[in-house]
Amino acid sequence: MKLVPTASQTAGPFLHLGLTDKGSVGGMVGQTAIGELVRIRIYILDGDGAPVSDAVVEVWQADAQGRYRHPDDLRPTGCDPTWRGFGRLAVDQQGCCVFESVKPGRVPGRGNTVQAPHLNISIFARGLLKQLVTRMYFAGDESNLADPVLALVPEGRRETLMAQPDNSHPGSWCFEIRLCGENETVFFDV
Repeated sequence: MKLVPTASQTAGPFLHLGLTDKGSVGGMVGQTAIGELVRIRIYILDGDGAPVSDAVVEVWQADAQGRYRHPDDLRPTGCDPTWRGFGRLAVDQQGCCVFESVKPGRVPGRGNTVQAPHLNISIFARGLLKQLVTRMYFAGDESNLADPVLALVPEGRRETLMAQPDNSHPGSWCFEIRLCGENETVFFDV
């Protein structure tokens, strides 16, 4: 009898099955969406900086006016009807996926604070028993300085939550998520 090692994790490389065949949503806006159109390229990298080619990325965000498409957002005016607010994509062989959306508006925070424009991101990948949750902020946005959630992150680690503008494509942003190692992205325990 030959003994063959088995994986120590029960979550296998099966994330694409059932999550992306019919559930892929990369375009989160319609042609007449309100706000600044943005294209967000997200890269999932391991501790060595190599692409993770079998992850799934989910994005949830507010519209350009800072409204969520969610029943708990009880503000008197609704969100942009041409905007979805949610996206889900599998990454390609380079660990990349691309979402098209609008730059989110500022949303209310606790205690009369206002949060900077951001995307809420969940990562599902081989070996993770639970998704990783992080945020993506827009580098250079002045409202980052007053964001109450970003203020909880040690100053030296905040850069891991910043998307950088892609100057070769106007309106495009690049965001690298490092799962571990040096420059590991800040993840939130939610």
